[in-house]
Amino acid sequence: MQRNDGIIATGGSNVVGNAVASGRDAKAEVQNNGLNQADGGQRSPQEIGDLLSRLIDELGRSDHPDRADLIEVAEDAREEVVSPAPRKTKLSVIATGLVAAVPGFTALAALAKTIEEAVRGL
Repeated sequence: MQRNDGIIATGGSNVVGNAVASGRDAKAEVQNNGLNQADGGQRSPQEIGDLLSRLIDELGRSDHPDRADLIEVAEDAREEVVSPAPRKTKLSVIATGLVAAVPGFTALAALAKTIEEAVRGL
């Protein structure tokens, strides 16, 4: 048995970076929005708040069926993270929920994942 350390796609598939598309004339695209934190450094609450603001903006432009509810949740998280004593457990639950809610929306999912990782670093 051969170990699979990456993505393997066959047939009408196209793989680019960490994106996969399948079907006739499939295309996959990965855009680097500068969201990955390559240096592994900790983000400040203000930076996390800025990421949440970006998520709110992206949600507003998206066709996500639950975008209004997700915007409300992200706004709550933004208020919490910039509060004088942010509750990390509450932020972690919110961030994990946001990641789970947007898996089919690549740009949103990448941003939500970045927020989740930043919250863990608080």
